[in-house]
Amino acid sequence: MERDVRPALRIVIAEDDPLLREGLALLLRAEGLDVVATADTAESVLAAIDEHAPDVAILDVRMPPTHTDEGVRAAVEARRRHPGLAVLVLSAYVEQSFATDLLTGGVGGLGYLLKERVGRVEEFMDALGRVAGGGTAIDPEVVAQLFTRTRQDTRMERLSPREREVLALMAEGLGNSAIAGRLVVTDGAVHKHIRSIFAKLDLSPADQVDRRVAAVLHYLEKARAPRH
Repeated sequence: MERDVRPALRIVIAEDDPLLREGLALLLRAEGLDVVATADTAESVLAAIDEHAPDVAILDVRMPPTHTDEGVRAAVEARRRHPGLAVLVLSAYVEQSFATDLLTGGVGGLGYLLKERVGRVEEFMDALGRVAGGGTAIDPEVVAQLFTRTRQDTRMERLSPREREVLALMAEGLGNSAIAGRLVVTDGAVHKHIRSIFAKLDLSPADQVDRRVAAVLHYLEKARAPRH
């Protein structure tokens, strides 16, 4: 399968585990990509992004000194400084608090994957390509957990079970044909479901945003709302 990753893609990696950091750099270089810098702290990755102006920054969620949310905060700051920067965040497990902070930087060019996906090279490279192209790539496990937190959003309650399935696959970054294949339905049926999703989420064609991305990020943002 042909991957949607540009050969000249410039990447900065932030990961405090030296084995994973260098392994990821070797993987990306072997795929023909240009890893312009690696870093092991949030402070150093921001300096590297300022210096090299990469196309994509790949950041671990938890970094020194506290190993809590330094990577997420660095991602938010990097997007503030460089609005066109695509960001792919990696985490050892699902971090329920990531969505709102990252989404404040704007829609598009955003990915969130569990680290175990890196070992599935085909999937990982496809996700990286979608993020670099301005789309989204959300780990299926993240999607599954975040969907359980959307019940207080009345607009999300408007969606049928099938529309929720379609939206979840959109969040993974799949296109219409891939969604149709996964659900064993026609492309036309998928298109109809997506139009209904846009209508139920009040996403007007006149809005100056990518409605597909906005729909995905809408439910991710609402998933961040605290449960009572």
